[in-house]
Amino acid sequence: MRIKHVLSLLMAMLLSITAAAQSKADQSNQLTNAEKKAGWKLLFDGQTLTGWRGFHNQQVPEGWGVADGCITKVKTGGTTKTGGDLITADQFENFEFSVEWKLEKGGNSGIKYLVSESLPPTGRSGVSFEYQVLDDDNHPDAKQGIAGNRTAGSLYDLIAASKDKKVNPPGEFNHSRIVVKGNHIEHWLNGIKVVEFDRSSDSYKQRVAESKFKNTKGFGEAKQGHILLQDHSDAVWYRNIKIRALK
Repeated sequence: MRIKHVLSLLMAMLLSITAAAQSKADQSNQLTNAEKKAGWKLLFDGQTLTGWRGFHNQQVPEGWGVADGCITKVKTGGTTKTGGDLITADQFENFEFSVEWKLEKGGNSGIKYLVSESLPPTGRSGVSFEYQVLDDDNHPDAKQGIAGNRTAGSLYDLIAASKDKKVNPPGEFNHSRIVVKGNHIEHWLNGIKVVEFDRSSDSYKQRVAESKFKNTKGFGEAKQGHILLQDHSDAVWYRNIKIRALK
C-alpha cells in the first residue's frame, strides 16, 4: 500500500509540474493588455516563422525552425545545419526590442540590429551592431577581443558588457533588451543595463577604429534596419520576441 501511495504522489507531482510548465509555455509569445497599450508588437507568433526570412534570401534558411514555442536551431544527430542568418521582413528605426534566449553548453549566437542589406555581407552574415549571445564559461570567443568585448550582452568586438551583469547558465533562458534612440543605444541583460553608448561620440569612433570593423565601409551608420538572429552553427532558442517604436 505504501508503494502504491508513493507512486500515486509521484505521479500527481509529475502531472502538476507538467501542467505548470505547459501553462507557462502557453503564456509565452503573447502580449498583455498593458503591453499592447504601450505599443508593443510581437515579432514571433510562437508557431510559425511568418515575418522572418533569410539574409539576402526570401526563404527561411535551412536549419531554422520552430519548436516548443521558440525560434530555434537544434542539433540533430550531433550536428546543426548551417544555412545562414534569419532576419525580420520589416525594418525598424527608433525602437525597444525584447527577447528571451537560451543556448546549449558552449553555444554561440548573436542578435544584430540596424542591419542593412545594402552593405556587403560577410559570408552569409549581415554586418552591423551585434548583441553578443554566448556561453561565456565554455566558448573560446569569450576570451578573444579586448577586455571582454565578445562576452554575452556586449556590443560585439566594441564594448564589453558591465561586469555586474547576471547571465543564466546554458539551458536556462535569459532576457535581453536593446534600445535604439537615434545615436543613443543601450543593451540590457536580465534587468541590468550592461552597455550604453552614443555612436556619434569620439569614444565610440575610436573603438570602431580599434575593432575588426575598422575597414568596413558604412559600419554602424544605418538609421534603420532589420533585426537579425545569427546562425553560428550552435543550438539556440529565441522566444517572446517583441518590439515597440520609440519617438
